[in-house]
Amino acid sequence: MADTLQTPNHISSSMVLLAPKMHYLGLFAAVLLAAAFFVPDPVFGILLMASGATLGFVTAIVQGNKYLHQRRHASAYHHISKFVENDASPSFVTDKQGEVGFLNAVAKERFADCSGKSLAHVLRDLFANPSAVLFRMQNKALATGAAREDVVTRRGHIRLAVHQIGVEGFLWRLEDLGERTINSRGAEGLSLPMLTASKSGTILFMNDALRRLLGGRVKTLDRVFNDLPLSSGSAHSVVGKDGVIRTIVAELEGAAGRREIYLLPGAAIGEQKNGGQVFDSLPVPMIKIAPTGQVIEANKLARGLMNDPLSADTDLSDLVEGLGRSVTDWLVDAANGRGLKSSEILRARKSEKELYLQISLSRIEEDGAPMLMAVLNDATELKTLEAQFVQSQKMQAIGQLAGGVAHDFNNLLTAISGHCDLLLLRHDQGDTDYGDLVQINQNANRAASLVGQLLAFSRKQNLQPEILDLRDTLSELTHLLNRLVGEKVTLSLSHDPGLRPIRADKRQLEQVLMNLVVNARDAMPDGGEIRIETTILTLEQELERNRARVPAGDYVVVKVSDKGIGIAPDKLHKIFEPFYTTKGVGEGTGLGLSTAYGIVKQSGGFIFVDSESGSGTSFSLYFPAHDKVSDDEVSAHVVSSKIPNIQGEGVILLVEDEAPVRAFASRALRLRGYTVLEAESAEDALKTLEDEALSVDVFVTDVVMPGMDGPSWVKKALVARPDVKVVFVSGYAQEDVVDHQAKIPNSVFLPKPFSLSDLTTTVQQQFH
Repeated sequence: MADTLQTPNHISSSMVLLAPKMHYLGLFAAVLLAAAFFVPDPVFGILLMASGATLGFVTAIVQGNKYLHQRRHASAYHHISKFVENDASPSFVTDKQGEVGFLNAVAKERFADCSGKSLAHVLRDLFANPSAVLFRMQNKALATGAAREDVVTRRGHIRLAVHQIGVEGFLWRLEDLGERTINSRGAEGLSLPMLTASKSGTILFMNDALRRLLGGRVKTLDRVFNDLPLSSGSAHSVVGKDGVIRTIVAELEGAAGRREIYLLPGAAIGEQKNGGQVFDSLPVPMIKIAPTGQVIEANKLARGLMNDPLSADTDLSDLVEGLGRSVTDWLVDAANGRGLKSSEILRARKSEKELYLQISLSRIEEDGAPMLMAVLNDATELKTLEAQFVQSQKMQAIGQLAGGVAHDFNNLLTAISGHCDLLLLRHDQGDTDYGDLVQINQNANRAASLVGQLLAFSRKQNLQPEILDLRDTLSELTHLLNRLVGEKVTLSLSHDPGLRPIRADKRQLEQVLMNLVVNARDAMPDGGEIRIETTILTLEQELERNRARVPAGDYVVVKVSDKGIGIAPDKLHKIFEPFYTTKGVGEGTGLGLSTAYGIVKQSGGFIFVDSESGSGTSFSLYFPAHDKVSDDEVSAHVVSSKIPNIQGEGVILLVEDEAPVRAFASRALRLRGYTVLEAESAEDALKTLEDEALSVDVFVTDVVMPGMDGPSWVKKALVARPDVKVVFVSGYAQEDVVDHQAKIPNSVFLPKPFSLSDLTTTVQQQFH
């Protein structure tokens, strides 16, 4: 619009500004022409006449352009006026000084006839400091032809637009963007005092009720409240026009980080005639409670949140629980002014779903008697996050405990099973003690299996991963699984033709599958079908599920499904906890799923469960897909399995801080023909090696010992003896030494508990 309304020719505004002075120039031209007739010198007279004629001609041109400019300006005003006369939005035409020359019908109806007044004066009651806004927009319009801004007003948001008309005219237009809505009513319509403030405390808006209370408009929160910062649900002092007023404050977070602050009924404000109606329509759930716990009044949002009509005979203790003490005691303390600064998170009793409430209490007085005002907030999400954090901390603590206990047990079991192996070497099956020794050995192995489950849960189990084709693994396991499920349950397998290998410990993976199949069997006491499916899945984007993030990539998914009784929703998040079981006493240890969880996670995979009560359960295992099995790896396994168990020769330095384990290992190696040097610490081992004439072939050392650990002393020893082979033994996971082992040549790892055969075979492999 600005482009079409500007003056088309280049009679500049400077020429127009000179127009009022042209009559002096015209008078001077007339004097020159008159003087030309009275000058005796004809040449000089001709010069005066020419000058006068020239000045007269210029004066005529300027005056003519002034007239044309005024006509064009008036015509533009006329056309613009006709154009905006019936506009649905208020429109104004002003000059450069901001004086209103025209306003349309809507503007006249809304602002009355304000011709001849400044536009800033007209808009002074609509929003704060209009002069600055209009000045800024007018300068922008002079530079670009038009400008536009959105302004927050008392009645809502407006869009103020300006277009330049000609040289000195401007067209202004006000467009309503909609009222602020609170419970479907404008804020101005609320008798409840409220304001909107920025994060810094600048007041952006206050409704009529609050302006009446304060006696006018103020700009900052410290002009309203004496006791900043504000605490939602607490009583604060408001600087009213008639003095300081105590009232309850409720604060909500509005759009764009703005703060919506309401002054709630109570004290002087609560004496309004429509206070009950206002209280019921408050945008925050609130309950008025007697110190005895009786509910006096509750607004609409509170009744909906609590799923209860909250009648006068309702007691708060019937609505909430989980305080850790009597609700009545809590309310009495609050009525006496104790504990008002802190809120409590309680569980709602009557909610259709699990609901936690954050309740803040404030003390008020009615007719001289103390009352409590409770502000409710839905804290279910906060409580859920807290529970997840606590669960994570608990699982981590149990894992650390399990790892520590398992390490000590592994040392004990190594000594027990090892010395039992030594005794079995001296007894044959005809001896009366042979059966007892076998029982000791078998129970030691069972204890080692239990310790392995604890280590699996804490992800510190000693895994021996290899590249596996799940089709082959499940094919070999099918016979055992069919025996486990019995005759009532059928087992079906389905494989993806393009299935890729995974990297996992075969023995541990079989244990995971057996645990899942046994659980599925127990969930179908009347029989049914258990399905095991394998598929290849490519994730283009990261998968987020059950607080776990599965990175993008290729995965082999193993799914074990049943149509059994399912798992209740409130128990679903606990099933991977150790010792948690839904089975009866003696029917399960509660370690099966926790073991499966630990093995899958330690193998770099993920495990998820889907279940509905009465509809069955499905466990999904995600393993990163690997490439095909290499021939070198297969041949390595074949070679290692063919090493014979023969008498050996050589010198072994055995370093172990646990005396029973050291005694067993020393005897076992000597029985195989080796010369064994013993040391109870890394420092003793290094001292023994100070003898340069001593020849040692293999170091057998514990990893974790008081003082210097195994990898540290071995590195020092290998400086002078680089050809010595190394066997690391530990009750902790292999991952604790794998980094050191990678830097130490000719080293292998032997997990505890190990048998006599395991130890001697590993040492023989190092010699060969």
